[in-house]
Amino acid sequence: MSSVGWGEAAVLGLIQGLTEFLPVSSSAHLRIFGPLLPSGGDPGAAFTAITQIGTEAAVLLFFRHDIVRIFLAWWASLTQRGRPLDPDARIGWLVILGTAPIAILGLLFKNAIEGSLRNLYITATMLIVFALVLAAVDRLGRKQRTLGQLTWGHGILFGFAQAMALIPGVSRSGGTITMGLLLGYTREAAARYSFLLAIPAVLLSGFYQLYKTWGTENTVGGGQTLLATVIAFFVGYAVIVGFLRLVSTRSYMPFVYYRVLLGIAVFVALGMGLLQPL
Repeated sequence: MSSVGWGEAAVLGLIQGLTEFLPVSSSAHLRIFGPLLPSGGDPGAAFTAITQIGTEAAVLLFFRHDIVRIFLAWWASLTQRGRPLDPDARIGWLVILGTAPIAILGLLFKNAIEGSLRNLYITATMLIVFALVLAAVDRLGRKQRTLGQLTWGHGILFGFAQAMALIPGVSRSGGTITMGLLLGYTREAAARYSFLLAIPAVLLSGFYQLYKTWGTENTVGGGQTLLATVIAFFVGYAVIVGFLRLVSTRSYMPFVYYRVLLGIAVFVALGMGLLQPL
């Protein structure tokens, strides 16, 4: 029987929707705030992966025109061998190629990802360390490249940056955005590509966890998980709209400050016994 109630599931869905697309790590937030709810339990990696289906559905809706255009260009490239690749077709191929690192590493280190890497000391450390890295590249990056200038080498680097998000606290969007800024892409281009790159990885992970846990007893029941996923969809869509408007004119420093403060707060809570590492 589920130990997470409907109200708690709604809160977790709200957290997922608010944090999935921001460079603050949604998995870290679910890991940190889950044990602070009345049920007092970590909702688990499976719950996190499944609720991300909701936020990725928001990406599919928001970027539907871009996705259709990229898919059609990619499909056309299959029958146009020998011709220079259209920029949209290249993005399509690079999204597929960039998904390989997180898929392979996710399978190889599955037990650690669902166990020891959820240690809150690791989470707090990653929140702070990658906040400082994001601050540095946001300040020093050239911010000139557009997605039309995406190269094969850069696409592979984006893929490995996304794979770092397997560790709670790194952030999927934070890792890819940081890599984009480091490579000289504009803030908006880095953010948009992080959304597109995440689609296959998140959907595959979410549906895999849904298949694996179907019919089994979990910390969070099926109904509660569905509620959280639906809430994550609606909240996530609103966050996409606001986030893209924000990064087109502002820096990422507010997220840097937030990550550092949250990481410090987790260390303090661990020291006071308010949170347990595992």
